[in-house]
Parts: sequence; C-alpha cells; structure tokens
Amino acid sequence: MTVEKGRDWGETGPAPGGTVLVRSDGEARRALEAARRSGEPLPTLGLLGGDLCRTLGGRGDEERLRTGGLRATVDLGVALLDGKRHLFLAHLVVRRSWWRGPVVAVMNAQFLGRWDVAPRAHPGDGRLDILEGDLSVGDRWKARRRLPSGTHVPHPGIRQTRPTAWTTELTRPAPVWLDGERVAEAKTLAVRVEPDAVTVVV
Repeated sequence: MTVEKGRDWGETGPAPGGTVLVRSDGEARRALEAARRSGEPLPTLGLLGGDLCRTLGGRGDEERLRTGGLRATVDLGVALLDGKRHLFLAHLVVRRSWWRGPVVAVMNAQFLGRWDVAPRAHPGDGRLDILEGDLSVGDRWKARRRLPSGTHVPHPGIRQTRPTAWTTELTRPAPVWLDGERVAEAKTLAVRVEPDAVTVVV
C-alpha cells in the first residue's frame, strides 16, 4: 500500500520462499528486468546492499531476512531512453560530468552512494523526487560538501519536483545511469512511476 502520513508502512516478517537476494541496486534492477522480459511476476527482493537498502534502514544482514526483516512494497521507476524501456529501483542519473553541464537525478531512494541526494524521498509514496541543476563550479563545490548531510537543498539553482511522470528533451545525447550503472546515452527521456510494484525485505 502506498505510504500515507500517519500510517504504518510495511510489516515485520521473514522473507518468503523464492525471495531473490541482491547485494546492489544494479543487481536488483537486472533481476526485475529479467522477470519483465520473460513475462514472469516481479520477484520479491531481499536487499543486502545498495542505496534502496540504506534508505529503508537495511543493514545487509542475511540472517535478519530469514528471521524477521521489514517487508514492504516499493515503487518502481520505468524509463524510456530514446524509446527503449528500462527499469530502475533506486535512481536514474543523467550527466556528462559532475563538474560541468546539467545534472538530473530522478530518485526513488533517498541516497546515492554516500550522498543524501533526496532527503524527502520515500520509495513507497507513489512519486519520484527529481532534482535538476546546472551550477557554477563554486556552487558545485559547496553542494558536494553538503551532499552527505542532505543540506545542499533547498538551493536556488537546484529545481526540485515530485511528479509521477516526467519527460525531457536534451540538446544532445547524454550518458544515463540506472541504479549506479551506465546503461545508455539518450536525448529523449520519459520517466514514470509504478506504485507498489515490488516487494522487498531488508
């Protein structure tokens, strides 16, 4: 169930039979894409690492999954990159460089590595948190220092939105990372959320 203010989210219990254990966001994405390609139901994922695992308070403890971790349904991102469909569970990032040119982060998870990129993000709220910016080098240095604590926002040069769907047309193709892995270069991007699409245990 999509999270609502004032209501509990998820439940405690052991991972069900057939749970697929994954140790990174990229590994989780590949498991989901394989299921979609084959027409199978999306598997329950036991998260033992990655940014979504951290967002949900996971510790990478496999024994906890067996005995009573948090089990919840989370949203799934669907991206069309120049018309080709991809999935992402934690985040999508578009950039040529961290230091020059525009940067876009489409976040389902709160974290990107050691950075608290989207402090308001919740992977079960039916929305994506999108941050877009093209800062000066000086502002990028300041933002980089503040990213671990999530205090880089609000910033007048960083646009934040929380849509269910989003599209953009770049001036030229740019590299796109899904769940920490570079998967394509694209000029036209369309992103949407599938609410409550995946069951995870941490």
